[in-house]
Amino acid sequence: MAKAPKHTMSRALVRRETISGYLFLLPSLIFFLGFVVFPMVYCIILSLTDANMYTEGLGNFVGLENFIDLWRDSVFLEALKNTFIIVVVSVPTVCAFSLWVSSAIYKLKGPLLSAFRCIFYLPVVTGSVAVTVVWKWMFDNYTGIFNFVLKGTGLIDKNINWLGDSRFALWCIILILFTTSVGQPIVLYVSALGNVDATLVEAAKVDGATDLQVFWRIKWPQMMPTTLYILVITTINSFQCFALIQLLTSGGSGTNTVMYYIYYTAFKLTEQSGHFGYANAMGVILAIFIGLLSALQFKLAKEK
Repeated sequence: MAKAPKHTMSRALVRRETISGYLFLLPSLIFFLGFVVFPMVYCIILSLTDANMYTEGLGNFVGLENFIDLWRDSVFLEALKNTFIIVVVSVPTVCAFSLWVSSAIYKLKGPLLSAFRCIFYLPVVTGSVAVTVVWKWMFDNYTGIFNFVLKGTGLIDKNINWLGDSRFALWCIILILFTTSVGQPIVLYVSALGNVDATLVEAAKVDGATDLQVFWRIKWPQMMPTTLYILVITTINSFQCFALIQLLTSGGSGTNTVMYYIYYTAFKLTEQSGHFGYANAMGVILAIFIGLLSALQFKLAKEK
């Protein structure tokens, strides 16, 4: 009985494996297309219309009118400024603090290292509502712990309305965002430091390199992929700051951000026309800024 040629069997095997692979990918592909690609395309289409809650279908096509109006909207420009302040302040501080803490604890062994990881990661897995309620009590104008401690130590004479005063409200939001953002980077940096080639570190120390030189010349380059990931994720999370604003200030006291303004425009101003399209235009602008900043971070990281 003649046997099939080997190349025929190989092609059949490759075809079967390819089909099996795509079948395994199909659920994730359907989810990705339905909940990522389609909403993105639909958002771009809506941004070119005057759609609102009362229009049927997509509404009227208005072209780039929504995008032009955005740059004349003082509220949007203020929200964009606040968003960039949050990103510029929170991203470097989160990365620097996470790296400092990780460098201090990564050599710990056993339960002690696990305890530190748990402490720093706990705010990440805790519900945003629960975290916000605690912080809201701490910042309370009358019963908050911050006013109690500052008045008790004589640093202030009267209570400060932390979340109601535009001088402090945005910085309070940044502080809360910082505490809920450092957990994941710390865990990642601890793992990255543990994976640094120990032989290179020992050789450098034998040659007389200082701890700073060892870190900058050996550890930091090997941690660059982790740093890039942390930078991108922290940047995206900072741009998308919404829950804290919604639960603490509702965009008042100078804390309005682009994400909150999108929500407010789309769902709070539906008695006027064009707000779904206008809100989607803001979403497109925000996505462009996130993409450009992420691309810049990738470029700078590769140059390192």
